[in-house]
Amino acid sequence: MKNLLFFIILIIPNLVYAELLQPSPNLTPEEVILIQLKALKDNNQPYQNAGIEQTWEFAHPLNRNFTGPLDKFISMMYNQSYSMILDHNEHNLIFITKNEFQSFFFVELIDNNGIKLGFQWVVEKVLDEGKYKNCWMTSSVSQPIILSKSA
Repeated sequence: MKNLLFFIILIIPNLVYAELLQPSPNLTPEEVILIQLKALKDNNQPYQNAGIEQTWEFAHPLNRNFTGPLDKFISMMYNQSYSMILDHNEHNLIFITKNEFQSFFFVELIDNNGIKLGFQWVVEKVLDEGKYKNCWMTSSVSQPIILSKSA
């Protein structure tokens, strides 16, 4: 019985981490952003900061140069500019425009205080050789714009 319990303790965390979705050339720009928003909406499921970690998986390599490594990205997500995205109540993705290599969206988000915010969210196709080639990944998210206060 002790061996079984020890085995479960060793294996379960690895199974949880294996659940993170990975960038793929088959994902559309919309799908990439929706994966990130859904993860951030339930940030601490199935483990603490899982949503931020999932979001990091889809950060464009050039974006990672400024916002990484992961520990720094996690801290950034908790600062005043982005913390309202964590555990938000709902979101709406609005397509703006796209070209062959970039897609622009506006994200309306209602935070857990009922405040409606807006963000410009940009995804870019990775052109460099490597494991992310031809994958759509987030290159930038603007500072929030307050659209309305809670009732």
